[in-house]
Amino acid sequence: MSNLHQDFIKEHGIAKLGFGCMRLPTLGADNQIDIEAVKEMVDAYIQAGHNYFDTAYGYHGGTSEAAVRQAVVERYPRDSFKVVTKFPAWAAEKPEDVERIFNEQLERLGVDYVDVYLLHALNHDHNKKCEDFGAYDFCMKMKAEGKIKLFGFSFHGTTEDMRNIMEAHHEKFDIVQLMINYFDWHRGDYRDQYEIVASYKKPVISMEPVRGGILARLPESIGAMLTDADPAASHASWAIRWVADRPEIVNVLSGMSNMQQVQDNIDVIAKHTQFTPEELALTEKVAHAMIEIPRVDCTYCKYCDKCPEGIPIFDIFEMYNKFLENRSAFQLGQAYSKIDKAQNASACTACGVCVAVCPQSINIPERLKEIATLMNK
Repeated sequence: MSNLHQDFIKEHGIAKLGFGCMRLPTLGADNQIDIEAVKEMVDAYIQAGHNYFDTAYGYHGGTSEAAVRQAVVERYPRDSFKVVTKFPAWAAEKPEDVERIFNEQLERLGVDYVDVYLLHALNHDHNKKCEDFGAYDFCMKMKAEGKIKLFGFSFHGTTEDMRNIMEAHHEKFDIVQLMINYFDWHRGDYRDQYEIVASYKKPVISMEPVRGGILARLPESIGAMLTDADPAASHASWAIRWVADRPEIVNVLSGMSNMQQVQDNIDVIAKHTQFTPEELALTEKVAHAMIEIPRVDCTYCKYCDKCPEGIPIFDIFEMYNKFLENRSAFQLGQAYSKIDKAQNASACTACGVCVAVCPQSINIPERLKEIATLMNK
C-alpha cells in the first residue's frame, strides 16, 4: 500500500475489514432481518478492532439501514464506527428526491451525518441522472455542511463509463468502491477500471471479494487446488487475502451472513500475509478454471427482489448455476420443484423491472426463459 493510502487510512480511521450489510441473516418466510444475530456479529466485529459498516437505501428491501441503526448506532458511541450508505439514482423520479432520500437515510440510520456517502452503482445512465438531478451539487453542499464526511461512488458500468465519470468528476471524489476479486480480475474490464481509478490516486473500497459467495464455495475439483496448497485455509480466505494485497485498496468489504463468516474474515485480516508468486499463480489458475464454467453472472445481491410476479430470481439463478457446475439435472429438478408454479421462471412477463436495477446488467428475462425451457415449464 502506498504512503498516500496509509495516510488516508490513518486520517479517516477506516478499518481494513468492512462489514457489508447486504446479506444479513434473516428469519421466517418473509426474510426479516434477524437483528439479534446481527448484534452478535457486530459485537464480534467491533471487538476485533473494526469499524466500517456499509449499507444502502435498497438493501434487504429497504430495511438494512434501520438494522444498522439498531445493531450499531443505538449501541455504540458515534465516534467508534463509520457508517456508509448510498444514493440510488433509480429510485429518484425528480430532482427533489435527492434531498428527500438523503434525509430519509439519515432518519433510518439514526445519525446526523454519514462517514461515507456513495452514488450507488454508477454507470452511464445512473451518472447522467445524478448530473441532471443535481446529486453532485447536493452532495458537495452536504459535505460542506458536515453531513457527509467522504464522498464517492460505487460502480457497475463499462470501462468507458468509468473513464468518463472520472474525467468529469474526479476532483469531487474522495473514494471509489469497485467490484474486485481474483475471478473478475482475469476477465472482462474490471482490472482496467481499477487501474483508471488508481491513475487518479483515489483510494479504493473493494466489494464482492468472494464474488457473492462463488469464491467461498468453489466446485470440488477446482477448490481442491486451494485445499491441497493449504488445507487449513478456507476458500473464502484465499479471496479475502488476494484483495487485501492490492495496493490502492484501503478496505475489504465483505457481506457477512453469519458468525462463522465474521470470524473467518477477522482471522484472515489479522493474520494476513502477502501472496507469494506461487500463490498468485495458483489463484490465477483457479480463476481461469472458473471462467471456463458457463454461468449466469449473478452475485446474488438481491437487487431484483421486487419482481412484480414474485419470482425468486436470485434463488433460481443460484440453483441453475449449481446445475451448470455439476450437470445434475436431478438436483436442479428437486430444487426447482419447491418453487410455486405461479412464481417459477415461466411466470416472467419480461417487464424489465429487474433489468433496470441489476448491477451486473444481466438480461434476466432472457435467462429465465432459458431456464423455463430447460425445465419445460
